[in-house]
Amino acid sequence: MEDIDSPRIKPGAAQQAIDDLRWLGLDWDEGPDIGGPQPSYVQTERLVLYETALHQLKQRELVYPCTCSRSEVAAASSAPHAGQEGPRYPGTCAKNMANSANELPAGAYSWRLRTTDRIRTLSDGLAGEVCCNVFRELGDFVVAKADGTPAYQLAVVVDDHDMQISEVVRGDDLLPSAFRQLELYELFGWLPPRFIHVPLVVGEDGRRLAKRHGDTRLATFREASVRSEALIGLLAWSCGLRSTTEPVSPRELLADFAWSRVSREKFVFTTAMRDELLNS
Repeated sequence: MEDIDSPRIKPGAAQQAIDDLRWLGLDWDEGPDIGGPQPSYVQTERLVLYETALHQLKQRELVYPCTCSRSEVAAASSAPHAGQEGPRYPGTCAKNMANSANELPAGAYSWRLRTTDRIRTLSDGLAGEVCCNVFRELGDFVVAKADGTPAYQLAVVVDDHDMQISEVVRGDDLLPSAFRQLELYELFGWLPPRFIHVPLVVGEDGRRLAKRHGDTRLATFREASVRSEALIGLLAWSCGLRSTTEPVSPRELLADFAWSRVSREKFVFTTAMRDELLNS
């Protein structure tokens, strides 16, 4: 359960996510609600692991304290936005050493990773071979925030390694993050998982589905007594797993599932589709 971005975490969001997934017909062998071999499946309860990893990076001078604000980075950078984390960092504070933090006020700096200046190739399970020079295209990135909490990139790498995750499936808007995470996997000497980045569901304007497209939350369909199989059927059709939108359960899709059948095109979720589901 990713809850380290505390200012943006809404009360009840964690339970709603679990309820929504179970309504869809999904289940899991371990997790925050049922436990398992891990002491915790909630990131805010795993902070010691992230602090230990960050300490290792500091000792090896692989990170440096950065006092730049987001607005300063945006003003100094001429590069376009890459993914969800903004423009390339121009390296303003890269001259700092780890012990430079001793001379800075607490809360006045974040920690950035010194990225490598070489081309990486990722064999994505759906997108195919993708190349990226992290230093030149994305820049040094934040691994710990000014408030002392870990940033997304560090936390998920530590979690996935600790939990022995072998396959990561997520939206293709996070493809740049895979290259950032590969930097960390290599520096720690850990084996990375297999990455599979799937196209996003977008609105009729071509932008990722959001509030501007109306209420498309899973909870909305669940509370409207929509059959989960109806939504699964639409989604299975949208990505090429079924030739019709007939209702189907996740378990029924397992028998003939293959990544080779999954479309690489974004799916446009229209207002008409939403209304049809809500009125079914």
